Amino acid sequence: MSRKLLLALLGWLMLGCVVARADEAADFYKGKTVTLVVGYGPGGGYDVYARVLSRYMSKYIPGHPNVIIQNMPGAGSLKATNYLYRAAPKDGTMFGTFARNMALLGLLKTNQNIQFDPAKFTWLGSSTSYANDAYLLLVRRDAKDKTIEDLRRPGGTPLVLGSTAEGTSSDAMPTVLRDMLGFNLKVISGYNDSGTLFLAMERGEVEGRTVGLSAVRSNKPDWLKPGGPMHALVQFGRPTRLATLPDVPTARELARTPKDRALIELIETPYLLSRPFAAPPGVPPARAKALQDAFMAVHKDKDYLADAAKLGIDVSPIDGNAIHSIIDKLAKMPPAELHSVQKLIEGG
Repeated sequence: MSRKLLLALLGWLMLGCVVARADEAADFYKGKTVTLVVGYGPGGGYDVYARVLSRYMSKYIPGHPNVIIQNMPGAGSLKATNYLYRAAPKDGTMFGTFARNMALLGLLKTNQNIQFDPAKFTWLGSSTSYANDAYLLLVRRDAKDKTIEDLRRPGGTPLVLGSTAEGTSSDAMPTVLRDMLGFNLKVISGYNDSGTLFLAMERGEVEGRTVGLSAVRSNKPDWLKPGGPMHALVQFGRPTRLATLPDVPTARELARTPKDRALIELIETPYLLSRPFAAPPGVPPARAKALQDAFMAVHKDKDYLADAAKLGIDVSPIDGNAIHSIIDKLAKMPPAELHSVQKLIEGG
């Protein structure tokens, strides 16, 4: 048999395997319902990304199953993360989204309530890698402390911030602001989700919070307009200032020592997978690939991109392999650096 003929036969065999896997997935998903679990309540950034994704996933999953949303708030999305890993069906009929730093927390293993290994999830990808987004310290304009200089002044009145649960971005970043950047803060934690925090800011229960710019754009589009009720003081998750926020410094710029800057960069690594989506471990390979391929295909859909643009959310996706690479990089960090992150997340 000639080499050319052999290569042709191998090509046909490989094509046949691909078609067989696609047919297997289509046969399974036809007439099914796929549930997308959101680790937060309605109205926050994670919920917005999940809902716009859910409108298009059926189009790209073989067999075109119905896709529905199930909100499962609790413990800064730890409840949903544990559920997806331990209790959710592993047949490909369920996937979800949860806090961007759950992978880091799973590696640190400092929270006794963590019941998952981040490396074993069936990662679909992340809708954004923060290419055009930023995580903000957002403050009411009528707060007593209005500038970075106010917040760093010794003996001043602390700025009251709201957060969800320990270890999530809304809690860890205030710790960075307080312990590494020298801001005078008081943090009230325990809010259920982003929606309740938005309401707390509107009511004046808290003077500020940390939150993604895209979440503000999609939920409170008037807040950051000229003369709006809120303003941004610091942006996280970026090596440089976002072009649309040229006067707002990054946390890295405000770091007081090279060691602090390096630690901030490490803390900000999860923003590369800022809106992660994953299915439970053990999903059959053909169905896992169907979900992964559908996830990435959605982010090229012109109607999805149009919806995302209307909502003001960043679309800069990475795939599941990229998330595994990020997790592997974090896992290989020197123990001393991971210990520093652990201390920071635990409150200094």
